[in-house]
Amino acid sequence: MFVVPKKGYKIPDPSLNDFLPEQGREVQKNTYWVRRVRDGDVVEKAPTKAQAKNSSKKEDNA
Repeated sequence: MFVVPKKGYKIPDPSLNDFLPEQGREVQKNTYWVRRVRDGDVVEKAPTKAQAKNSSKKEDNA
């Protein structure tokens, strides 16, 4: 799932031990991210082609 933080929010990404970037990131759908969406901390969106390419490239390097 691709999620983007609500404007002005710093959302921790526990799988990468950093914060979700403002432009969003592809993350594994789990209870943590589903809860963030439900609480309104992040918004689930369809990534643009550039964002999808960049996030998959980062995951390959991890």
